[in-house]
Amino acid sequence: MKRAAILDRDGVINEFRRAVNRPEDLILYPEIAPAIRLLKSRGFLVCVATNQGGVGLGYMTDEQLEEVHDALTAQLAAKGAKLDAIASCTHAPHASCTCRKPQPGLLLQLQRTLHFSLPHSYMVGDRETDISAGVAAGVRTVRIVHGSIKIKTKANYSAHNLLEAVEWIITDAESTDDTITHRI
Repeated sequence: MKRAAILDRDGVINEFRRAVNRPEDLILYPEIAPAIRLLKSRGFLVCVATNQGGVGLGYMTDEQLEEVHDALTAQLAAKGAKLDAIASCTHAPHASCTCRKPQPGLLLQLQRTLHFSLPHSYMVGDRETDISAGVAAGVRTVRIVHGSIKIKTKANYSAHNLLEAVEWIITDAESTDDTITHRI
């Protein structure tokens, strides 16, 4: 059984002080590469599912988005980390598509491509739209909450950064595996 950790991009992988429309706007959080390496060492596929409505609104082109994702891939590779896939919704925010989070389309697209088990996978995001997409797709969810702000969330867990989220994911996955083993 394959399982995946699906990560939102802006606010989870990279800082999101302003729109990331060029590679030089991409500033990764320091714990990202170690968190991805840890997930990979535990057998997880690691994917990105990101809303990039700036393309649909004309703030950037598909080619510029690809350059940003190439830069993301290169920065991670330089630190020994690798993503298995990146899926992006480039439609304008009010286009009523099925791929823009909170809809589950991006997660389902990744699942069809990589053939992982949705019930044994996780969505990590910093917005409730990410959590709603995960719930709709049938995955477990983690909400990244920056700072000490208390928020109401439907997520299964809240963490301050991706490394903390990954530690919970690994523990949760192991307890889920134990529960499944004991049922057999």
